[in-house]
Amino acid sequence: MAHARTDLLADDIDAYLLAHEHKSMLRFITCGSVDDGKSTLIGRLLYDSKLVFEDHLAALEADSKKVGTQGGDIDFALLVDGLAAEREQGITIDVAYRFFSTERRKFVVADTPGHEQYTRNMVTGASTAELAVILIDARKGVLTQTRRHSYLVSLLGIRHIVLAINKLDLVDYSEEVFRRIEDAYQSFAKEIRLERIMTIPISALRGDNITEPSSNTPWYSGPTLIDHLESIEIADDTRSRPFRMPVQWVNRPNLDFRGFSGCIAGGTVRPGDRIRVLPSGLESTVSRIVTYDADLAEAVAGQSVTLTLADEIDLSRGDVVAAASRPPGVADQFEAHVIWMAEEELLPGRPYLLKIGTRTVAATIERPKYKVNVNTLEHTAARTLGLNEIGVCNIHLDRPIPFDSYRDNRDTGGFILVDRYTNNTVAAGLLNFALRRADNIHWQAVEVDKQARAAIKHQRPALIWFTGLSGSGKSTIANLVERELHHLGRHTYLLDGDNIRHGLNKDLGFTDVDRVENIRRTAETAKLLLDAGIIVLASFISPFRAERQMTRELLEEGEFVEVFVDCPLDVAETRDRKGLYAKARRGELVHFTGIDSPYEPPDSPEIHLDASGAASAEESAQQVISFITAAGIIGS
Repeated sequence: MAHARTDLLADDIDAYLLAHEHKSMLRFITCGSVDDGKSTLIGRLLYDSKLVFEDHLAALEADSKKVGTQGGDIDFALLVDGLAAEREQGITIDVAYRFFSTERRKFVVADTPGHEQYTRNMVTGASTAELAVILIDARKGVLTQTRRHSYLVSLLGIRHIVLAINKLDLVDYSEEVFRRIEDAYQSFAKEIRLERIMTIPISALRGDNITEPSSNTPWYSGPTLIDHLESIEIADDTRSRPFRMPVQWVNRPNLDFRGFSGCIAGGTVRPGDRIRVLPSGLESTVSRIVTYDADLAEAVAGQSVTLTLADEIDLSRGDVVAAASRPPGVADQFEAHVIWMAEEELLPGRPYLLKIGTRTVAATIERPKYKVNVNTLEHTAARTLGLNEIGVCNIHLDRPIPFDSYRDNRDTGGFILVDRYTNNTVAAGLLNFALRRADNIHWQAVEVDKQARAAIKHQRPALIWFTGLSGSGKSTIANLVERELHHLGRHTYLLDGDNIRHGLNKDLGFTDVDRVENIRRTAETAKLLLDAGIIVLASFISPFRAERQMTRELLEEGEFVEVFVDCPLDVAETRDRKGLYAKARRGELVHFTGIDSPYEPPDSPEIHLDASGAASAEESAQQVISFITAAGIIGS
């Protein structure tokens, strides 16, 4: 089985290396409950594949005596669990990727954590896997964590399952125990639509049915684990799908060549095939399939190639080249499963970046329809999602994208969400389907537009957004500015944070989720007022930069004027006529900005007012008037 000492290797190293290069690759994960033996199994595979060097083996033997869990015998799990905390606790925390190969195939295996708090790690490991080895401790049977990992495997589209019933040596290699666990798991698997399941009795520690058939299980006549991993056919799953290739790069080395490079995400392509480019919908024919070595007569899923087309059509990074007869859909609103992977909770309404294939777009997530209890598969109500939680949400993008449902194509249906300010990945997602309502909603043409409404008022619509701590003087200054504009005959409306909560936003509290929704609704209201040609003044704490930036991007260039009313916290507290700071200090008022909820000051506001007391409210108001006059908002 192992390739370390073969006749070919001894006789012709070049031929051996060529054969090794052309072996197929299988990516798989091991998962299951804590202490089911995932790391031990991978360690055994590495050991039996002769891929443990002598110095590593010596270190393994020493570590096994020092921190192992096998009473001084070799603890194969230590080959995989590399973190100090993993060795100390005897658990897997991070995803560990290992490579090994046999005579017939190369493998990349991910050892994923069993603990619920590391669900995001397990999802990361499973995102590129084609097969899952789900381990069950023969002494314990199907556990809650087994069900949870099986659900995640099903959700992530892994269609090939090996059910490895491990530690049979601890139950005297009982066929009865094996059959009972197999039946219980098969019953559960039907609920989550897992169908391609191979059940193998093993002992990862003793090596039973790992690489060689075990004499301890004469009642089992199926393949060993490695035989099954070597022989299972995976590639047909992707090659039989419709052709898809997200464009990664427009390849233009000179005036005589223009190609489109990317990795094929599904199907096959040949010169002469008719293709359609999405989202534009333009069609052409493939002229050549270009690679570094030579042109190809055919390219399949997983290959990176450059396509040249018969027609000069416009393509760019992020577009998808697809089979003209079976193109993907194009939409900007979806239902999706969202797997939240950040310490900070999901804030519905906040803008995130969504990366799908080679395209990045802006996205907002609605309040979850429900979240999934991955232990019981129950659907429960949710206002947000926390770390490791999974929910079903509607997603809105700022432009249409080509897509497939995740079940049809993991590459064109899977995405990640990225925080726009920290650039951290906060979630992984799976597109279910496009929302039909997007096809039924269209802009109604009107004859009197924003410019006409503004012209009759002799002003330019703008949103003057006052932000700062409670007690900074925002509302006072905004009121003075509106009074002066009214005196000048301008058409204005003041949206005040307190006043708007008596009507439009009276259902919202002061959690981070509600604060985001508060600003989102206010921004949409302000946009309508601007469309009426009005100058809008908005006075809101609006503590988060992301929502202020969202409001800016909702409007046209130059329509958003951010006014930072900069007041130190201690000064703001002295102006606390409502006693809110005092309540917050006593713990009677939670989520209060500046005390137990953060305020993120603007990075580069159009107007920066010193509200510490150095200038009067009237002077600050005049500073705002001077700015909007110079900007041509109120005209002459």
